[in-house]
Amino acid sequence: MLEGGTMSRRLLQLVIPVTPERRMFRIHDPAVDPDAPGGPLPPVGALISTNREQLWIGSLQEDIDVRLVLEEWDGAPPPCGDAWDEEAKGAIYLRGQVSVNMGQAGTAVHGLRLGGGVGDYSVRVYAGNRDIVTRRYAALFDRHRNPLSDEFQQEKRALEGLERYLVQLWRESLAKPGYRSYRSERALEPRRYDVPQYYPPGYGPPTAGVERPVA
Repeated sequence: MLEGGTMSRRLLQLVIPVTPERRMFRIHDPAVDPDAPGGPLPPVGALISTNREQLWIGSLQEDIDVRLVLEEWDGAPPPCGDAWDEEAKGAIYLRGQVSVNMGQAGTAVHGLRLGGGVGDYSVRVYAGNRDIVTRRYAALFDRHRNPLSDEFQQEKRALEGLERYLVQLWRESLAKPGYRSYRSERALEPRRYDVPQYYPPGYGPPTAGVERPVA
């Protein structure tokens, strides 16, 4: 909620599949090389690990794609932790753009423009279904002797995207009275990526309401 009791607005929402590398994926400023020395420590046993310009998110998967919902808000978004299994908070400096890196699997998003411009962004990260997917994937090896069989591969594909992450970014300065961005007001209008052709098979804009983990 913004100062003065005004509700914050979501400016951007992007839903994409992500292939974790070494059980993590990385969100960072496009000008930063996430493989260069000086990056955050791997998030082993933690949901996130951060430094000034990078946010590394820990996953429990290496062979299965996860689902990422990336959002930008013009102020602190309403809490939705009750719908998720884990939550973490951090901060990251961005120069008006953000990228999502998957290591050797490539870049999921490169240079996505943010309405908040250059500055420090608060970050809230939610995760769900991490343990569920891990247990179900391990059970596949008990049911099928050959991981290359059609049955194994079909059941594995059914697990794609069940491990979920919600990452929310916002500039604290946007919530302060009297703040004026160098961008036009039109640039801060909500933007949605709701063209079906934009998404890979099985992915698209989330339905109305809060993302909820699978029971």
